[in-house]
Amino acid sequence: GGEMFFALKGENFDGNEYALKALEAGAAYAVVNKDSAVAAEAGGNDRLIPVEDTLKTLQELARWHRSMTFVDGKPLTVIALTGTNGKTTTKELIREVLSVKYRVTATEGNLNNSIGVPLTLLKIDSMTQIAVVEMGASHPGDIQELVEIAEPDCGLITNVGKAHLQGFGSFEGVIRTKGELYNFLRTRPYAFIFLHDDNPYLKEIAQGLKAIHYGSQSDLFVSGKSTANSPFLAFEWQADGKTHSVQTQLIGDYNLPNALAAVTVGRYFEVPDDLICEALSQYAPQNNRSQLKETARNTLIIDAYNANPSSMQVSIDNFHRMLAADKLLILGDMRELGDDSATEH
Repeated sequence: GGEMFFALKGENFDGNEYALKALEAGAAYAVVNKDSAVAAEAGGNDRLIPVEDTLKTLQELARWHRSMTFVDGKPLTVIALTGTNGKTTTKELIREVLSVKYRVTATEGNLNNSIGVPLTLLKIDSMTQIAVVEMGASHPGDIQELVEIAEPDCGLITNVGKAHLQGFGSFEGVIRTKGELYNFLRTRPYAFIFLHDDNPYLKEIAQGLKAIHYGSQSDLFVSGKSTANSPFLAFEWQADGKTHSVQTQLIGDYNLPNALAAVTVGRYFEVPDDLICEALSQYAPQNNRSQLKETARNTLIIDAYNANPSSMQVSIDNFHRMLAADKLLILGDMRELGDDSATEH
């Protein structure tokens, strides 16, 4: 009731066909394509809003809403997050840490595309103090489109790897596309990034940007190392000469950079150290990523979301190091690898 219906069109559906039903169900207005049958047939219905492009209108509304949101008289802070692997886990960890101190609006699940990002921004309300927006990409220009909608103040790229090669054309294409986030932030006068200092690809394309560094070296804003992985990641992190220990519920030491990213964002936004540790220790994944499940007969490690060669490699390496009397590895296909598919498999 009272909502606005956007008639989006996809390969297998046309939302314009459902516009009148949406109004009958209580929608206040329905935004439809002006060349659609429903727009032509219901000319006098002032609850139908005909536009050139419904998706573009949704995006423009989201951008306007984001720009008109203020916190204590200052523009809302938006953190943009992308990367080949770990972005959803990192986003969830950042949400958990920031939520200790702030009212956070963050991407739900992995609604990180040209529809999901606007929907996330439109969830921002008068209570929101920080927004964390995840951005996905499968083709060059995807991140550029999303940052122009969200207009982030700061950004984080988790890593770059071999995913969606069919769309990107090459690993270099992946790097360039993820780097579109950095390119946008270069145009913002006070923008900055959170940078994984151990990643040479990210360091290379981050030149010239103000960066808050995290990684393995002791002289960074936040540094850390894993201390156990049996099966859950435990790690230590250091900042301002103090060392903190965290026992997570995340499978795999490949999640260490994701956890350190959340520590770094939390410390930058002045979340107390002990509460950062508590938030990270309490987070339990429920999204088929680095998730452990006990059944009557087995212990299952579920890592079953849209694999690519780089994520598959670290997952296999981690499983290989785990101690167990009997182990079985079940691998699914890696999609969208184009001409590299056979080689990578």
